[in-house]
Amino acid sequence: MILDRLCLIAPLALVPALIACHQAAPVPVPLNPAALAAVRADPGPVSREDLAARIDALFTAPAAGETRAVMVWLDGKPIAERYAPGYDRQTRFISWSMAKSITGVLIGMLVSDGRLRLDDSVPIPLWQRPGDPRGEITLRQLLQMRSGLRHVEAGSPPYQSDEVRMLFLDGRDDMARYAESQPLQYDAGSTWVYSTNTTVILADLAARVLAPGANPDMRRRAVLDYLHSRLFDPVGMRSAVPEFDAAGTMVGGSTIHATAHDWALFGEFLRHRGAAGGVQLVPRQWIDFMTTPSPRESQYGAQIWLNRRATTGTPSLFPARGPADLFACEGHLGQYVLVSPSRHLVVVRLGMSDEQHLDEVTSRLGDIVALFR
Repeated sequence: MILDRLCLIAPLALVPALIACHQAAPVPVPLNPAALAAVRADPGPVSREDLAARIDALFTAPAAGETRAVMVWLDGKPIAERYAPGYDRQTRFISWSMAKSITGVLIGMLVSDGRLRLDDSVPIPLWQRPGDPRGEITLRQLLQMRSGLRHVEAGSPPYQSDEVRMLFLDGRDDMARYAESQPLQYDAGSTWVYSTNTTVILADLAARVLAPGANPDMRRRAVLDYLHSRLFDPVGMRSAVPEFDAAGTMVGGSTIHATAHDWALFGEFLRHRGAAGGVQLVPRQWIDFMTTPSPRESQYGAQIWLNRRATTGTPSLFPARGPADLFACEGHLGQYVLVSPSRHLVVVRLGMSDEQHLDEVTSRLGDIVALFR
């Protein structure tokens, strides 16, 4: 009798455990049809469902802000492409600071042409007066954001930030003059300070070289023609539209517009170390220079971000779990062109995410990159 009761009690004792196990099992959440449709049927070495889910998280996670477009290219071919409502393949997206990397390539082409020298002082007339210490600033130092010029980026309140004043307030009609008028705060080359204004100085140098002494219209046309003939058209970036100020200087630190597809093409150009269609458009050594850490900031090269630990502050990307060779064009509000040569990978994310959401955006992008080994 006792044995019979035990036989009845034992199964009952297992019921709570069985219920708990049943409750702990995750219930798969079906993918949004748009998420799966955005990924090619055969995306290569990764699961279509996994890639679709990780891209979907960028569009649906509230903590990631607003994602407007994502593209993933592997071995030079698009394997995923998705847009938020209201955006499509024809939409030109603003670069914000991704433009800096294009300006960096532009300067590299002028150096390879022999029109500028990397370690010479830069030919800014305002700095060439006898005794002006800014005359010691080299092109290399400008490219690596260590000019020493006084600058406040993204300060508070915003209207006192130098890039805001240059772009939208008292400097907007002649941005290069505003940027070049700043005094030295540090010895040239000694200190890294991220500066949109520095890249406008680089764009001004390009115009001075391509159209010396010219009026604003001629400066604008000379830079546009050079960019189209030497970079945009050979790469296939036919949607690319740079903005210029009233003085004819390209706003090379923040405002170039292009489709998501064309931003991916620029990433491919960088992945191939400055080549497109089998043609070397800028020396490979220049892309190597751009992706070599600045002497004063390990996560920054020359007008491009690197997936490395920061010398100061926090990493901009995800060095703890991403490939060491990954680098990125990055822009305000969460614009990214991620490039990993070792993984044959380019990932583009375009959107509008404020500062509090950027860590989530980069984390989600890291999840995508981690799929490719």
